[in-house]
Amino acid sequence: MRIGELAARAGTTTRTLRYYESRGLLPARRGSNGYRTYDEHDLRLLEQIRTLQDFGFELEETRPFVECLRAGHPEGDLCPASLAVYRRKLGELDALIGELQAVRAQVGTQLAKAEQAREELAAGAEVPGGPEPVCELGGRTR
Repeated sequence: MRIGELAARAGTTTRTLRYYESRGLLPARRGSNGYRTYDEHDLRLLEQIRTLQDFGFELEETRPFVECLRAGHPEGDLCPASLAVYRRKLGELDALIGELQAVRAQVGTQLAKAEQAREELAAGAEVPGGPEPVCELGGRTR
């Protein structure tokens, strides 16, 4: 198949395919007419790249998976180098999850402080049940 058909079947653009080719992720085969030619195996390579990118992998991180498929394995994650990338990515994700949990705890603490301060302000108001304070950003606080 030609580049336009492969791009359509893979759900991408010809520009992206040319970029993958320049990065060595997609083979650069040419027919006798000079046009790029591709086959079902190339479509499988693209599906592997896209799946990994959907998971948040950088393009270069897909290389071991592509190379594993090129080596004739039925799946791109059957090779040791691919497994190493998975392990590294899980470590990165665990670190990010830890950071997000810490930020969430800080935001929760700040919310609790703000709610307590608001309650104390309302309790100390000269006119109980009086008008609510106006937020400096506009509008009422509730």
